[in-house]
Amino acid sequence: MRTNAEYSKLKDSNQTNYKKEKSTSFLNLLNIKKYKTEHWMILPSIIILAIISIFPFLYLIYASFMDFMISSDQPTFNGITNWKKVLINDTFWASWGRTLIFAVVGLLLEVMIGVGIALAIYELPKGRNLVVTLWMIPIFVAPIVAGLLGRFLLNSTYGLYAWLLSLVGIDVQILGDVKTALAAVILMDVWEWTPLITMIVLAGLQSLPKEPLEAAQVDGANYMQRLIKVVFPLVSRTILVALLIRSMDILRFVDTIKITTEGGPADSTKVIGFYLMEVAFKFQDFGAAAALGLTMLFATIFLGKQFVNFMTKGDE
Repeated sequence: MRTNAEYSKLKDSNQTNYKKEKSTSFLNLLNIKKYKTEHWMILPSIIILAIISIFPFLYLIYASFMDFMISSDQPTFNGITNWKKVLINDTFWASWGRTLIFAVVGLLLEVMIGVGIALAIYELPKGRNLVVTLWMIPIFVAPIVAGLLGRFLLNSTYGLYAWLLSLVGIDVQILGDVKTALAAVILMDVWEWTPLITMIVLAGLQSLPKEPLEAAQVDGANYMQRLIKVVFPLVSRTILVALLIRSMDILRFVDTIKITTEGGPADSTKVIGFYLMEVAFKFQDFGAAAALGLTMLFATIFLGKQFVNFMTKGDE
């Protein structure tokens, strides 16, 4: 039989153990102890990323449900009005249609020319660095300068390309005709960004293992057979990465169109990026522009997901 003093001492001991266990559980809940130093070192980067990415994204969603005209004193909630305004607009779907044409034709040309030039540079015995440097010049040109250059070269009065076409009997205002304006803008983008495809594919070619190529050569395979059976399968994922980068970039193609055609003639070059800029800054309807921007974001995420699925296909 325990005495009252022993019961009191046992009670104090239990309370002390309870407080200790509670303190330990709280630390475990925060997981403070298990994080290593490197985890704490990336914390500032995560905070900055949240500030510059997550907050603007949430604000974009908020704006897409608000009456956010510049003429309004305060933005007011208007439900799905902005989304309805965007999604039932024929110009919205027509702009996506032109963007699709732009992306398919532009990417196809850029990949064909870029891969071809990369293979040619890869086979060069000497002077490879000089050729790569010269080929890269269009990338360093600002999009606005590229647009001004294209506008100058395609001018129907004094432009070089218009003059060359006139020599073969084609007299047309290239940027002023609905049949040729979009093609001209696509070719400007191809001229400016094909070198990027070349650089990415060339990097992939230079990292190829030598053994499969040497084995194919010993087996008597000619250049085309080595290209189709060995080189392309090995660099296919590199080409997909280049396509992913360019496809997402094409959705934001605005600068050159702004300088050359202003979306015309008759909206023939009004792609989705230019239409977004027009809704935001010309019509100053920021709520509808936010909804439109979110559709572009969803399209970009969907596109990126498809590329990633394709690249990881077969790894699982």
